[in-house]
Parts: sequence; structure tokens; C-alpha cells
Amino acid sequence: MIASFQALLFSDRAADRVVPPTGHTAWLTTFTAAAMTFLAVFALALSLASGRLAARWSEALANTATIRISAPADQMQQQTDAVLAVLSGTPGIASSRALTNDEQKALLAPWFGPDLPVEALPLPRLIEVTETGEGYDSEGLRQRLLAEAPGAVLDDHTRWRRPLATAAARLNLLGGLSIVLIGATMAAMITLAANAALAANAQVIRVLRLVGAQDDYIAAAFVRRFTLRAVAGSAIGAALGLVGVFLLPPVDEAGGFLTGLGFQGTGWLLPLLLPPIAGAVALIATRAAAFRKLREVQ
Repeated sequence: MIASFQALLFSDRAADRVVPPTGHTAWLTTFTAAAMTFLAVFALALSLASGRLAARWSEALANTATIRISAPADQMQQQTDAVLAVLSGTPGIASSRALTNDEQKALLAPWFGPDLPVEALPLPRLIEVTETGEGYDSEGLRQRLLAEAPGAVLDDHTRWRRPLATAAARLNLLGGLSIVLIGATMAAMITLAANAALAANAQVIRVLRLVGAQDDYIAAAFVRRFTLRAVAGSAIGAALGLVGVFLLPPVDEAGGFLTGLGFQGTGWLLPLLLPPIAGAVALIATRAAAFRKLREVQ
């Protein structure tokens, strides 16, 4: 392993000639590293963006609740006043207010258009509730609302937050698994390329052994060549991936689901870690393949 690191840091022209500078192993290693790193950039961007999106939605729903009042028209105002009275005396409630017809119309406009006749429809009255940091007893509030306003239903947004948290966790897991699979695929392809190069140079390896070359010296030459190819290809893939993420539609054009897809702040530096990681993967894979193949070459 020490010889492999030394081979990376210090060039040895004689050792470099052990591995052919051109051929299918060269472009296979470089292309594989570039393609896998390109995909890893998008997997990383998707994983980070899913967490930000769920956090943004959860934050928007946190510390808020909605009370929906369904009652006959002649009882609507009475039950609304009763609900507001209950909320004003409930510990943990910072503020509450009934939405106006215009506000409810604005909420329904994306689905029914701006000309929806809210006044002519039997829509429930919505009350917006903002809680304090300590929160409130939701079950106790439901019981009081049931007694004072039977048509009132409390929605504390738990059913919205829980699926978001679950979806974010699963997307992050999928992103991590994708990166692991990408790394494993890269290692497999580089191992195949290294095996092909070693098999093609079997006679050269035998001659080197005859003149006294140790297996560490021979393996180090392959490790250096394939690791540098992998790092170069990975750098190209990371650069292309960053350009691709940068060219994604901005927030105001992407729509709600794609909002925030990409990197933010120091997150743009994370793809720069992929080429060193690809180099480490190539070093380990090539070194293992080299010594395994050298044991087979007699």
C-alpha cells in the first residue's frame, strides 16, 4: 500500500512504461470514472434537495394549525365566534383568526380559477391558528371544540408533516445508496480494465520478474496509471455534473416539486470531493486486482 501511494506522488518513467499509455483500458477507465461521477453529482444534488424541500414544507406547517367549521349558514357565525373564544382561552395558542372570503378564494384559485363564487358555495369556514413554542394540548382542544362547536374540526398538520419527513428520509437513503452503487460500479469497471491491462502485459511482467522487479514495484505502476486516469475522468464528470445542475431551471420557473433542486451555498463544494474519492476507489480496486493477477502470472 505504501508503494502505491509513493507511485502516485513520484513519477517513474520506467515503471510508467509497464502499462500501455493508450488502448481500450485507457478510455474505459477515464470514461467510467467520468460517467459515474456525473451520475453521483445528480444523486448528491437530489439527496440534498429532498431534505431541504421537506424541511421547508415542514417549517411552513410547523407551529400552525387549521380549524375547519362546517355548519348551516345561519349557525356559521355563531360557531365561528365560539371557536375563537375557545382558542383565546387555550394555553399555547399565540393567535387565531378566521379567514375572509377573499383569502379562501385565493386558496382555491389554483384549482378552481379566480372566478369561483365563494359566497354562493357551502364552503366551510377556516380559522388559522398559530401556536407558541411550547405548543398546546391538541386532544384537549378537540374535546373543547366538540362541546362548544360540534361542526369544528382541528387539523394540526401532523398528517402533512409525517409523510414529508418519511419521504425526505427515503429520498436521502436512495441518494446514498445510489452513490454507493455508483462507486461499486466504478470499482468493478476499473478492476476489469486493470485485469485486461495486466493480462495484455503478462510477458512484460515475466521479464520484469526475471530482472529482479518485485511485485510491489509492478503493481505500483498499474496503480499509478489507473488511479490518475480515474481522477482525471472523475474531475471531468464532476465539472460536467456541476454545469448540468447549474443549468437546471431556477426556482421561479421549476415549479413547486423542483423548487431547490441542486446545491446551495457551500454545497457546491461537495462534488469536488468526488474525484479524490474516485481516486481512492481506483487505487484500492487496482491494487487488489494487480496483486491477484500477479499471483496468477507465473
